[in-house]
Amino acid sequence: MELLALSDLHVENEPNRSALAALPERREDWLVLAGDVSDSVRGLAFALDLLLPKFAKLLWVPGNHELWVHPQAPASGRGVQRYAELVAACRERGVLTPEDEYVLWPERVHGKELCIAPLFLLYDYSFAPDEHAGHERAVAWAAESGIEAADEILLHPDPYPSREAWCRARVAATAPRLERAAREHELVLINHWPLRRDLVRLGRVPRYSPWCGTRETEDWHRRFRAHACVHGHLHVRATDLRDEVRFEEVSLGYPRDWDQKLGAAHYIRRIL
Repeated sequence: MELLALSDLHVENEPNRSALAALPERREDWLVLAGDVSDSVRGLAFALDLLLPKFAKLLWVPGNHELWVHPQAPASGRGVQRYAELVAACRERGVLTPEDEYVLWPERVHGKELCIAPLFLLYDYSFAPDEHAGHERAVAWAAESGIEAADEILLHPDPYPSREAWCRARVAATAPRLERAAREHELVLINHWPLRRDLVRLGRVPRYSPWCGTRETEDWHRRFRAHACVHGHLHVRATDLRDEVRFEEVSLGYPRDWDQKLGAAHYIRRIL
């Protein structure tokens, strides 16, 4: 059996939906969905229902797109309530989320038991250069190159006063859980946003970095005994090593970001 990962499925795009439908069954393997599956709870449910029969188990973490609430959308929760709606859709289907207990990988890897830890950490604009870190300065710096992130309009932090405050709360709540798990096991850390600033590659939009993570997690791969780390968000697939820990960017992306002749199966990354 294998632990596989894919993110940024963006099922609002027809080529992506068709590619997911065409994925072959891998009934012994687990699949991590590392965020940005859809812009809606309904779209997430659609994707989960499509993928559940193909894999032994699904694990999901939210991306920014799942947290979006469009002004023209039917009445929906915002912020924490929206996240709760997404978690509920997963739990109805037996899909593991960051709100569930971390799970042990059923097979030993090099003689070790590994624990799989889905995370939801958000971002706090600190991935901007030092002189531009912080919400107002980071947004102004990005705007100088024409970048205006949709999150500023569509991703609401309610009841927190800001996205940064929500991020701080998620980091503070998650660290003790990881510390307890790391006492007994090495971990596979799964988050939509990259855990380190030096993993961010944004060739087309270099000043989008403020919306890509938090510096609070820069050392989490060492602090919490990571065997591997998984993220998406960047639409730039890559494998990186930091302190001998493997970081996998596992995005599919928008139709322009992948070769449709190869199919989605080509872009699934093997983690374990």
